[in-house]
Amino acid sequence: MADADAIVIGAGIVGAACAHALARAGRRVRVIDARLGGATGAGMGHLVAMDDNRAELELSSRSIDLWRALAPRMPADCAHSACGTLWIAADDAEMAEAERKRERLAALGTASRLLDAKALAAAEPALRAGLAGALEVPGDGILYAPNAARWLLADAGAAIEFEQARVEAIEDDGTLLLADGGRRRAAQVVLAAGLEAAALCPELPLRPKKGHLLITDRYPGTVRHQLVELGYVTSAHHAEGDSVAFNVQPRPTGQLLVGSSRQFDTTDPAVEPAMLARMLRRAIDYLPGLGELNAIRSWTGLRAATPDGLPLLGAHPWREKLWLALGHEGLGVTTAPGSAELLVALMTGTAPPFDARPFAPERLLEKVA
Repeated sequence: MADADAIVIGAGIVGAACAHALARAGRRVRVIDARLGGATGAGMGHLVAMDDNRAELELSSRSIDLWRALAPRMPADCAHSACGTLWIAADDAEMAEAERKRERLAALGTASRLLDAKALAAAEPALRAGLAGALEVPGDGILYAPNAARWLLADAGAAIEFEQARVEAIEDDGTLLLADGGRRRAAQVVLAAGLEAAALCPELPLRPKKGHLLITDRYPGTVRHQLVELGYVTSAHHAEGDSVAFNVQPRPTGQLLVGSSRQFDTTDPAVEPAMLARMLRRAIDYLPGLGELNAIRSWTGLRAATPDGLPLLGAHPWREKLWLALGHEGLGVTTAPGSAELLVALMTGTAPPFDARPFAPERLLEKVA
């Protein structure tokens, strides 16, 4: 006998969004999570339209629209803020890239505008002098992802049942074997457990990316927008070696959340002073006054990345009843609702909101005989 119409493994932001979307589609959902902690509790919580390629832009833009629609119903502790993003251009070459980025965003209906050096200085006086300008994306925002995930699960009421348990195995017929020996069954199972998913499906091409973050004491008004260097995509998002990039976010509390760093193929959660110092030097280069502020905490998180930078969204190619929502790397918070909308459309046989093919798991999964 089925325990639910659908089971979602993982209660992070992506799993919670999938459960919420399934419940809205009329499904009775059980969410199973071991409460081990993951990327949702460790990330920056940014909602940013990313345009590395058309598929990523479609997914992130659609997701931000969905977050914007949900925001009026979200409680204050979700800390949603429509602060927008400034993509900072350090020189004329990056300013030319800002114009190209504006054109890419406009092609899919995402509004943005170029700021020259004078306008940038007026918008964010704490930035260093001599920057060339910026691209402002006013529709971007931030939220506090752990509380947003909990709210998504609660918002569906009795349609979502939560169970704290560890899934040890997914059997060939889709049955879940729990650590306590119990079994759970459903017509459809969604695996949204981040890096933990690789223990259940060793064939998944997930690679850990470690990131450091730091948060300051309260300094209201120091920064108004989320600030990201235009070199972020090449220096941090897709770089193969260890890398850092300037990324500072104003929290609604008045604190500044400072990133970002990327390290591959380590699962050691320890804060590494050398990497943290490198990240902070990069941030201070753009925001000189940051060095005078009081930091109260630093931490790390592990993101699950795929080889091509796009998540796995869709049916597992050969595991019966299993659907995948994995591999979002640092964009899980941004893209959670769009990922869920796309996946649930595929699960229910309705028309996807945008092209699902770039995210199909079979592009990266090959069955070994």
